[in-house]
Amino acid sequence: MLTNIIYLTVFLILAFVLSIAVKAITRGVEAKQIIKDEKNLDLNKKNENKNLEVINQIKELKELHDKGVLNEDEFIKAKEKILK
Repeated sequence: MLTNIIYLTVFLILAFVLSIAVKAITRGVEAKQIIKDEKNLDLNKKNENKNLEVINQIKELKELHDKGVLNEDEFIKAKEKILK
């Protein structure tokens, strides 16, 4: 009878420790996913800002081309340089 009580106690302690371990692992995986999502969001924002900069530069070139400051060849070369 005493051995059964000891086995039950050991089993309960083991179950408790395992449940804590599972919760810790789950939290770690969730935290890792959150960090990954935040990095992706930051990269998307940087790419979006970069795209807006390129668009604005091409608009400025187009305005200069329309005003006659740049000829067709200069406009094409400058646009290709920006897009690289």
